Amino acid sequence: MTIDPIATPITGLVGLGIALVLYLGIAKRSGGEGKVAKIAEKIHRGAMVFMRREFLLISIFAVLIGAAIFIFQPDEYGKQQSAAFFFGALSSSVAGFIGMFTATKANVRTTLAAKNEGAAAALSVAFFGGSVMGLTVAAMGLVGLGGLFWFFSDSHHVAEIMEGFAMGASLVALFYRVGGGIFTKAADVGTDLVGKVEAGIPEDDPRNPGVIADNVGDNVGDVAGMGSDIFESYCGAQIATIAIAAAVGTRLADPESAEAAHAFLTKVGTTDVSLLMQLPLILTTVGLVCSVLGILMVKLMASREPAGALRIGTIGSALVFIVASFVTANLLGLNNAVAFCILTGAVGGIIIGLITEHYTAGKPVRDIAKQGEMGVATLTIAGLSLGLKSVAIPLLTIAATVFISYEFGDLYGVGLAAVGMLGTVGITMAIDAYGPVADNAGGIAQMADMGEETRKITDGLDAVGNTTAAIGKGFAIGAAGLAALALITAFIQKTGVSLNLSDSDILRTFVVGLFIGGVIPFLNGAITMDAVGIAAGEMIAEIRRQFRENPGILEGTVEPDSDKCIDIASAAATKRMVLPALLAVGTPLVVGFGFGAEGAVALAGTLCGALLVCILLALMMSNAGGAWDNAKKYVEEGHHGGKNSETHKATVVGDTIGDPLKDTSGPSMNILINVMAIVSLVIAPLLA
Repeated sequence: MTIDPIATPITGLVGLGIALVLYLGIAKRSGGEGKVAKIAEKIHRGAMVFMRREFLLISIFAVLIGAAIFIFQPDEYGKQQSAAFFFGALSSSVAGFIGMFTATKANVRTTLAAKNEGAAAALSVAFFGGSVMGLTVAAMGLVGLGGLFWFFSDSHHVAEIMEGFAMGASLVALFYRVGGGIFTKAADVGTDLVGKVEAGIPEDDPRNPGVIADNVGDNVGDVAGMGSDIFESYCGAQIATIAIAAAVGTRLADPESAEAAHAFLTKVGTTDVSLLMQLPLILTTVGLVCSVLGILMVKLMASREPAGALRIGTIGSALVFIVASFVTANLLGLNNAVAFCILTGAVGGIIIGLITEHYTAGKPVRDIAKQGEMGVATLTIAGLSLGLKSVAIPLLTIAATVFISYEFGDLYGVGLAAVGMLGTVGITMAIDAYGPVADNAGGIAQMADMGEETRKITDGLDAVGNTTAAIGKGFAIGAAGLAALALITAFIQKTGVSLNLSDSDILRTFVVGLFIGGVIPFLNGAITMDAVGIAAGEMIAEIRRQFRENPGILEGTVEPDSDKCIDIASAAATKRMVLPALLAVGTPLVVGFGFGAEGAVALAGTLCGALLVCILLALMMSNAGGAWDNAKKYVEEGHHGGKNSETHKATVVGDTIGDPLKDTSGPSMNILINVMAIVSLVIAPLLA
């Protein structure tokens, strides 16, 4: 059985059509009037201001990088790869923009649904708002990658051309995720420290000038940023697997490696290399259908407990995808070994998500909250300890996923495992994007003074959203790690570099590269945390100035200047994201070309070192930050003294420390390693 390559982009277009239907269903709901509509418009307008600045900066970098690809890549495919690069950047930008635009419309409608219709309706609106993001990410990936594969299927360089698409997606992800993370945490930290700690006013109090900027940040960081992050890994995993399959064809033509290539083809049950290249696209096409089924599951379960409905949708779609993978493999005449690789990746993703949920929403969070009774110091120590412990099982899960998938399908199997983990990205991203929509809905309810009953519903949805966001971060880290590993594997195969570490010269160069790679994530973490700290300082100074110069703000008689706070966060984010971008793009270039003839070996070491440290730091930062955040919310529910107690003040400080860890520096590690890996893969022919 064969499948026409055009089926993938057509399915992607159908997915976009479903996303449009969901958006129209949200848009036809009333956006409110008066105060609530005004607040929602401020959030929407602030998000648009930031996105315009992002687009301008991205455009400058895109033109420079696209031109470099056009000029320096081999003539056989350089021009097409450059065009694919711009297509990838555009696709990622569109996916992020659509998701964020929808989220800024769904937030107020979730609030109104909570007030007028109850919890089930509010959950549906918030979840469908997130579903537009999820379906758009998956569908744009299928349209982009599937369209390129179909159009260039007769070219011997289709894999190289598609690598340009992944690099474009990575560039946008870098700016959206890092820039959005700096924006949202600068606003969040500054707003909380002055409002809740110094002024003693509630979270999301409309008197606080930074509240609108904080709500804007939820959209630009946690919706557009996370969407582009997952889109990058989603595309990277497929392209790496395609590149590994293409390398099999090259090895078949080489007498020295032909025997090993034939052994691999026997293991997977086909001699058709083109089918192996198309297989990742076929599987993600099936995955989109499974994601739609998962969204329907959540809709049917919306009247039940929210967390249970979302979990059923996520795990249910993954199970359907696993079964569908075995059916697909058999229909294509492939051995079940291929489907077992998918199974390994999908199960690995579920395990990482559940472990993340345990550490950020289970008993460990309550233990941290109790430590808050002793003060900030013990609470901080407990959170750091949790972050360090939380790394173990996810990292071992990734190791097991790599080991088992390699046994079933060699290096190609590792790529398929990454595809398996990301196959149902439509529902995974939908549940993650649901969180910021619910969070914004609660903020709007507070600012618009919509009553205790409405706030109770939105707070319940927000609490679930915090957990789903934490699970999403864990999933994103695992997926990014596997996708990067597949890209690194493709890089090593393409350069033909020998990593025979019994050769002392190779060992020396590889180890030097390993140490360089280990340093880069720490530098990236320092840069992004400094960026949040400095920007938050500017935000704090502005909020204090407004309170000091306009006493009527705290009295409720004067409206605060929220536009000034949005401008501060936007300017800080766009200015301070440049250095992380240069670090991610520049490191492979400096190492690869700086080591001369040994550049490929050094760069392979750099990528391996960066991959390991990125995963470790990302897990530790994200889980510690998520636990501190939920410990604060646990106290706010009335435990250990409740709001405004000394324990609460300690948890607010802990949450503030964790904010840049979980929403800026931690997530930036995913982008860092994937950008480094895809840049290395693109320049591999020049190093070979």
